[in-house]
Amino acid sequence: MIQLLLLVGFVLGGYFLLVSTLFRRSTCKGNAGMAGKTVIITGGNTGIGKATALHLARRGGRVILACRNRDKAAAAITEIQQETGNSEVLYMQLDLASLKSVRCFAETFLKAESRLDLLINNAGLVADGRTEDGFGIEFGVNHLGHYLLTVLLLPRLKESGGGRVVTLSSMAHRWGTVDCEALAANRHLGTGRYSWQFFHAYCNSKLCNVLFTHELAKRLRGSNVTCYSVHPGVVRTELSRNVSLWQKVFIEPVARLLFLDPEAGAQTTLHCALQEGIEPLSGRYFACCEVQEVTDRAKDDAVARKLWEVSERLCGLSS
Repeated sequence: MIQLLLLVGFVLGGYFLLVSTLFRRSTCKGNAGMAGKTVIITGGNTGIGKATALHLARRGGRVILACRNRDKAAAAITEIQQETGNSEVLYMQLDLASLKSVRCFAETFLKAESRLDLLINNAGLVADGRTEDGFGIEFGVNHLGHYLLTVLLLPRLKESGGGRVVTLSSMAHRWGTVDCEALAANRHLGTGRYSWQFFHAYCNSKLCNVLFTHELAKRLRGSNVTCYSVHPGVVRTELSRNVSLWQKVFIEPVARLLFLDPEAGAQTTLHCALQEGIEPLSGRYFACCEVQEVTDRAKDDAVARKLWEVSERLCGLSS
């Protein structure tokens, strides 16, 4: 009996420890108004992106869901419009696995929309394979597509005054590495048919997100645009939809017990989008609605600059 009580105490203690640390919740307290402002959210038709879109639409923003799947976007838009009463929630086609699609999106947006106040680079995946342009899928979607999108839209962000770029990274960036020379030669951050191999590539892509934000902040100095990278928490989303069935069987019960729901997972993104007075923290990494320190690897000026230059070449923005 005593052993059983000790076991129960150990399990409960572990559960409450995880809930108060790794799976800790936070609440955005930012009150910036969104009326008259325009937002782009990549992957805004599901998960954290959809929850973010719902909040910003409720505040009166013009919210553009930049998504690959038109039908899923249409369903999300109908739900958001009905719940918020905001008819200014729109779909624009964007496939981050295609640089041509990214360019087409940016061209269409710049012709149709006169302002951009907030770009939320939310979409991401864990998978193996290649993009349309031959890049590793995680590098291509999680980093390179967002890099190109941001660069193409920066002029409009600067014109609108006080624009922000929020890029979703992950605590997984702590386990990542970025070898820019290998990246330039191989056009991926790791490949392999085993899950641990493409999970490592995912970690590498999330490190790219933090380094990209670090370098972007330097290049935005003197402008009125700021940028932030975000760990949303460990959230139940469709991020792992490409993992194997047996892994889903293992992950699903744990996810239901411990993982945050998308609403909770959107809070740090919303903090970086809406909180006033964080402009001096441009380039920093946030989690649980607070700025967090990162490892030296994640704020290495030389690597961040080299990653930008390699990304620029791979996107055809430089010779």
